[in-house]
Amino acid sequence: MDERLKKVTTIAVGVLIFVILLILVSYAFFSTRLEGQEQIVKVGDLDLILNETSEGITLDKAIGLSDEDGMKLSPSTFELKNNSGTAVDYIIYLDDNTINETDTRIDDKYLKYNLNKNGTNMGATLLTAAGSNSNRVIDSGTIEAKGTNTYSLNLWITNEVDGNYSNQVFSGKLRVEVSQENKNKPNAPVLDDGMIAVSYNGTEWVKADTSNEDWYNYDLGEWANAVTVSSTTRDTYLNADVGTIISMNDIETMWVWIPRYSYTIGSEDGTNYYGKQGTFLDTTPTKVLPGEIDVKFVSTDIKDRGTAKYIVSEGISNDNWYTPDGFTFGTEELSGIWVGKFETSSSNPSATDGGDNTTKLDPMIKPNVTSWRSIIISNIYAVSQKMNDEDNRYGFTSNVDTHMMKNSEWAIVAYLSQSRYGKLGNTNFTGANKEIYQNKSDQFITGCSYGSPSNGNTDYGCQYQYNTDINGTGASATGNIYGIYDMSGGAWEYVMADYNDTIVNSECLGHSLSETNGWYNDAQTFVNTGLPWLLRGGYYSVDSNAGVFLFQSGDATNMNGSFRLVISSNT
Repeated sequence: MDERLKKVTTIAVGVLIFVILLILVSYAFFSTRLEGQEQIVKVGDLDLILNETSEGITLDKAIGLSDEDGMKLSPSTFELKNNSGTAVDYIIYLDDNTINETDTRIDDKYLKYNLNKNGTNMGATLLTAAGSNSNRVIDSGTIEAKGTNTYSLNLWITNEVDGNYSNQVFSGKLRVEVSQENKNKPNAPVLDDGMIAVSYNGTEWVKADTSNEDWYNYDLGEWANAVTVSSTTRDTYLNADVGTIISMNDIETMWVWIPRYSYTIGSEDGTNYYGKQGTFLDTTPTKVLPGEIDVKFVSTDIKDRGTAKYIVSEGISNDNWYTPDGFTFGTEELSGIWVGKFETSSSNPSATDGGDNTTKLDPMIKPNVTSWRSIIISNIYAVSQKMNDEDNRYGFTSNVDTHMMKNSEWAIVAYLSQSRYGKLGNTNFTGANKEIYQNKSDQFITGCSYGSPSNGNTDYGCQYQYNTDINGTGASATGNIYGIYDMSGGAWEYVMADYNDTIVNSECLGHSLSETNGWYNDAQTFVNTGLPWLLRGGYYSVDSNAGVFLFQSGDATNMNGSFRLVISSNT
């Protein structure tokens, strides 16, 4: 058996054994009752509670019942609660319990049950359909962080099976197994040969220790970062000790890892899907101040194709999750992507518009420089492909594909920023300050922050640099220095998405268009035949309309258009 699975099984069976006793006896009567006090099982910081909340079921006669009559019986009820901040997988079993030696156990084929979960009946089911006596599953799934499942259980003898069951006994017990092992754990960053993992020591970026996973923590909004350096210093840094400061003068590109996930957007009122209030918002979500987008990290063998929406009061089911298209590259399912930490600059940021319309310069990704603008779409493609060239200056191998950001890739950053793993989940910000702060630099300096959300103030400039706590880092997708910058304000950013009449005015899941239309009052103008290219983020002087959920139509020659680079790699 795989060692990881062995560990999970040991925890589940050895520690999380059962909690409620269910006894069902059939003589001249047939009864069910729940016994015992509330039980709490702990695994690390996880509290999983299964408790009795009713007096149980009593049947007056040991006779077979129709499904209709069986479903009308007074049920026994219980709850499953997850008080931790992490989602977990669970399985609820109905096991056999010990009976007296003088009793005869009734066969499962005579018994039916109905489990009502969160207000929804699962339907009359033969107990044999739940599995063998030692592995009888009545429910399984994922319970979200701070989530609660409420259940009611009916058991009855079915009149659909002929036989003799008088003076026979059924005694059972519920058992819960949970696994927090690798649950909602992000896929590890895929580092190409020329990439150096980095962490922030409070003042400088330093070489991170990749022998463990301590160099990132998505639960704390600390997304994984990596850099490439100049060819003259690459070997030095690759062979340097952990903790070595990596000079910004030597850094040429900076990247942030977005691990593969599925998402769904909740509705608090059953009509408007503005996300859930959850634990990170003090008010009911609205379009102006939207709530949490639910996210679960998934492996490459999972590609959910659900509704991408749910009613918060009803909870999330498996068919609510959707895996964004940004995690699919051609026919390959990606474990994640690397996204440029800042708008792209050039190897000569002092050039007109930070680079102008040329293919002679090389792309760079750094803070505190002028973003590369006035470059047409075809030339953006050409310069991005320089990173794929043999013997490229960045040290990238043929294992990676670097390209201009697609709209679907912009969307997965936007969704994650509005989740518990992004700025929305950063407790240093409250209310309107949950929105990503705007870059209002009229000089298009990368990584700048105005120190507040989008607003009508015309005091343009680079008020705060990217590494200034709160005021500066509030402009990142995480609200801290580990996030992605320049996604609100700055220059317009071209993304790879153009006019397609099959998606105009229709719901387009995973692209942060119709689903998040107008969130934070961000402007939205869909592409059309005259302006077929999509621009994201907004221009620095757009004021209150700029933001991570903004999209704007444009042509291929927007003089203020910049771009962002993405690495797709699954090796």
